[in-house]
Amino acid sequence: MEYGDYQCPYCAAANPVVRFLESRYGPALTVVFRHFPLIEVHPLAAPAAEAAEYAADYGRFWQMHDAIFANQHRLSTQLLFAIAGTLQLSQMGLRDSIARSLHADKIRADFIGGVRGGVNGTPTFFVNGLRHHGGFTTPELAASIQAAMDAMAPVH
Repeated sequence: MEYGDYQCPYCAAANPVVRFLESRYGPALTVVFRHFPLIEVHPLAAPAAEAAEYAADYGRFWQMHDAIFANQHRLSTQLLFAIAGTLQLSQMGLRDSIARSLHADKIRADFIGGVRGGVNGTPTFFVNGLRHHGGFTTPELAASIQAAMDAMAPVH
């Protein structure tokens, strides 16, 4: 589980690592993303989270998620609308979702859950409910994942 912020450069750097690990471990690894927008320093994180959740309503969360991070260097509301168009999502629907904060409750619940779990920055990872205290490089995250898998392996 990752607590992340779409405007955080470290989260953008971690995204390809997470995607690689997801392909490496296959169905043995389930990735969950929780919103932790640090709006005081990242004012576009909340509308980006809203856009991701709007896309989720149409089964396109991960496509929007990856596209936001891939284009983070030019993140803007216009970019979010462009991505929505590319994903064949209604730009008017996205505009309404952002304007009315239709997914604010879910985003807030993610944030509060993170705060309760001790999250104070992004990205923060948990593997099988345990906080990952290392960095977010492939070897570091893979070690935490492997340790969790080894701990779950049956003892003979």
